[in-house]
Amino acid sequence: MKKYLSSFVCGFGAGVMQIVPVAKSFSCCLIIPAAAYLSILLDRKSTGSTGRIILSRGLMLGLFTGLYAALFGSIFELLITFITKTNDIVSAFPELHSMISSFPISEELREQIHMMLNNVYDDIKNYGFSWLYSFSVILNNLAVNSIFGSLGGLVGVQIINARINKSGRHN
Repeated sequence: MKKYLSSFVCGFGAGVMQIVPVAKSFSCCLIIPAAAYLSILLDRKSTGSTGRIILSRGLMLGLFTGLYAALFGSIFELLITFITKTNDIVSAFPELHSMISSFPISEELREQIHMMLNNVYDDIKNYGFSWLYSFSVILNNLAVNSIFGSLGGLVGVQIINARINKSGRHN
């Protein structure tokens, strides 16, 4: 665990930022990669390393940062949904129905999608929890955050190594 403590700390911060309403929009493209970069910087600071970083180390730190962000972001999102009994799905429910009605799909499939959405909406409004919503949030966060965390780790390694090359330290 100590080996990835910087990923844990930055992943927690990114997970918290994922549930902030305005910042939520930027989580995959800005917050998660920035957290992966910060994770690499924290790791270097904690180990006292001043030399170049290998790509695999940056990839792993970024991946774990994304996974921790997905874990914490999902927990916080589901907890807030459970407490408030509302979320983005509930808020946009009428728009979702009208959007699905405009899809060029069969009527039978459209009705099944409407039934699934109605079940999710009812479960969240009545109980604050929906298995389908929980599964989709967790799966989405795991996939997206791990990809963007890994990319952020790779880009972060390139940035740090370029700065090391520019300053002349080749340890």
